[in-house]
Amino acid sequence: MSTEGLVMSDKSEPQGYWYGLESRKQMGAVDVLNALRDYGSAEAGMRRRTQASMGMGETDLMALRYLLEAERAGRDVGPKELTVRLGITSASMTSLVDRLVRAGYVTREPHPTDRRALILRPTPGSDEEVRSTLGDMHARMMEAAGSLSAEESAVVVEFLRRMRSAIDGVAT
Repeated sequence: MSTEGLVMSDKSEPQGYWYGLESRKQMGAVDVLNALRDYGSAEAGMRRRTQASMGMGETDLMALRYLLEAERAGRDVGPKELTVRLGITSASMTSLVDRLVRAGYVTREPHPTDRRALILRPTPGSDEEVRSTLGDMHARMMEAAGSLSAEESAVVVEFLRRMRSAIDGVAT
C-alpha cells in the first residue's frame, strides 16, 4: 500500500488523514480517498493551466463552456440565466460579460422578441480555441473512461455520486 498522503503514527503505521485505521478495509478506503485527492489536485492544476493559456478565470471559463453547450443545443442564453447558472450577482455578471466580450469570446446581441433583453453568444473562434486547448486532454480522459467495462463504469459512477452526497452534506 502506498503511504503517500498518509500521516505516520509513533508506531510507524500508516494512518489516513487524521484518523487511525482499524482494518485492512479502511486502508483500502484511504487509498481510494488519496487517489481521489490526487485526481482533484491534477484537475485543479489543469484548470489553472487552461485558464492561464486562455487568459481567463474559472468563472469566465465556466460561462463560456455553458454558452457553447447552449449554442450546440440551439438554445439562447441571456445574462439572467447565466447569472443563475453560475451563482453570481448581476454586477459580477456584467463584469464577466464585459471581460468575455473584450477578449473576443462572446458577443451581446439583441433578443429577437424582447428589446430590453440581450442574448449572449460565443464567437465562432471561441469554440475552436476551447477545443484546441482542451481537446487532447478530453481525448485522454475519454480513453481512460472508455477502458472501463460497463460494470466498472457503474461502480465508479455510483461511488462518485455517493462521494458527492457526502461532500454536499457538509455544513458550512
